[in-house]
Amino acid sequence: MTVMKKLTTTAAAALVAASFAGPALAAEVTIRVGHLNPADPFESHSGAMTAIFKSLVESASGGDIEVKLYPNGQLGKDNEVIQQVRDGIVESTISSAGGIAQHYPLVGVFDIPFAFPNIAVASRVIDQRSDFGKKFTGDLEAKTGLKVLGMIDSGGFFAFSNSEHPIETVEDMKGLKIRTMTLPTHKAMVDSLGAQATPLPWAEVYTSLQTGVAHGQMNPIPIIAFAKFDEVQKYLSITNHVITPYIWTMNEDFFNSLSPEHQEIVMWASEVATEAGRGVSRVIEASERGLPKLAQKMEVNVVTPAEQKKFAAAAQPAVRKLIEENLGAEGVDMLNAMMEAIDKASM
Repeated sequence: MTVMKKLTTTAAAALVAASFAGPALAAEVTIRVGHLNPADPFESHSGAMTAIFKSLVESASGGDIEVKLYPNGQLGKDNEVIQQVRDGIVESTISSAGGIAQHYPLVGVFDIPFAFPNIAVASRVIDQRSDFGKKFTGDLEAKTGLKVLGMIDSGGFFAFSNSEHPIETVEDMKGLKIRTMTLPTHKAMVDSLGAQATPLPWAEVYTSLQTGVAHGQMNPIPIIAFAKFDEVQKYLSITNHVITPYIWTMNEDFFNSLSPEHQEIVMWASEVATEAGRGVSRVIEASERGLPKLAQKMEVNVVTPAEQKKFAAAAQPAVRKLIEENLGAEGVDMLNAMMEAIDKASM
């Protein structure tokens, strides 16, 4: 019987057995996983991913592997935790594009505004198993020494929120200070629309919106909801202007040190967990935890397709130019590969 067949037939039994077992023996291996978001699996995709990963890995390994979770940025800022993983201080992390960019700048190719026509196409492309996903993650692994366990969208398409007025046209962006991740492409995008980009780390966003350091921000609906931005923002404008990845990585030397059986468990469990995280994001968006919840306190408007084209016309050239200037031939090649993948996935 193969390892995977044994996993599917014994995982439940292992969970039951564990409940009747005496004092647990020390695990052979410990995997520490950090991420920025809430631990509750019903509040964020990374919360769901890590909860499922922990359950599957610990049960399938018969307790030989212990998974310790560090949600809510407990281990530090996103880019700092990635460095901890690269240095072997922490085994694994699930990171935003903003954190990844400081270690692998080519993640900026995802920031071409309005590149993805819908969430179904985005899900086909932003996947480590897709043709583009294999190219992208293979290059990331080669340049960082990180092992990619999963790639997922950051929770859906980005929307703008702010405390000043609804955003219905490009002209409505003028004068707004919009918090962005520390991504040059996001700064170029917001500035090209006439607003003032205000790059800030995630830990400072709520307070900055509350105190007026920034008038607004942009994020997917699930993130706006669990961050409780409806407490400090009045207007929510559905623009669907960009969608970025969250990337799950592990220290490559640590992964290689695992036994073949444990490697298979980790890869299997992370694949299942990533797919579950993708589904959780869609549920949050549509449920009382997402847009309906936000609409109770915020004034919500949807930017029309005609206005979306004007947003795209203003922002796309600036972001493409930045990619060409900052990321060079490699960036252009990766961008072209992504756009080809989007066209193929849209057929």
